[in-house]
Amino acid sequence: MSTIVFLHAHPDDEASQTSATMRLAADAGHRVVCVYATNGDHGTVPADLREGETVVDRRRAEAQASAVALGTARVVWLGYADSGMTGWEQNSHEQSFHACSTDEAAARLARVLDEEDADVVVGYDWHGGYGHPDHVKVHAVVHRVAELAARRPRLLEATMNRDHLRRMFEAATAAGMAPEDADWDPDAPADDGNPVGTPEAEIHWHVDARPVLAAKRAALSAHASQEDVGWMLGMPDEQFAAAFGDEWFIEPGREPGMTDGHPVG
Repeated sequence: MSTIVFLHAHPDDEASQTSATMRLAADAGHRVVCVYATNGDHGTVPADLREGETVVDRRRAEAQASAVALGTARVVWLGYADSGMTGWEQNSHEQSFHACSTDEAAARLARVLDEEDADVVVGYDWHGGYGHPDHVKVHAVVHRVAELAARRPRLLEATMNRDHLRRMFEAATAAGMAPEDADWDPDAPADDGNPVGTPEAEIHWHVDARPVLAAKRAALSAHASQEDVGWMLGMPDEQFAAAFGDEWFIEPGREPGMTDGHPVG
């Protein structure tokens, strides 16, 4: 059995991006560890915060609940501040993940990998899927940690399949399910000026999330305080399966060609 360490930028990113892969790995007997780079302190402020409770307190509790839903064996916090979206003043805050030393963050993560004797580390593609500064930083940190860890881990990058997104949107438009004024285009510039995700030809692994969609929905429900999670949870089952029924990974250095199946057998 393998130990797989997932580095995510914020609490709730694991739920929307890799939760099915995590649940399937745990079900197969692998040890799953989830590391959060930031505390998610610039997330939605819940209206029901208790006296003395902070946004960080709530988001940490939600992350633990998500871990239960996914069979995650350990949750670790690197302790950086959320950097906000591209261009926000928080990008340059001295405690932000975006502004931190890549070597420093990688050293913190390397300690986790060494403690776990990790076989696999999972981060994001080169532009973090859609250009969020913290997501881009995750990419840099996991590539650096692959060089620093005592046992050189296998490296995977979670991504979005741009061609799949385009096909889904075109099908929804043809079926009259997309709003008439919808002008979303996965090939258009995202937060950092690059298109969303990765072309299908550059992706190596496709994971069918449908067998564990209930766990994926449960992980998202654990983060219900966050506004952007609300619209995901509001999807009917069929629409939810179409939107979140697939997870995609790049394996740097692997020969071209996509394989259907879990990247950690």
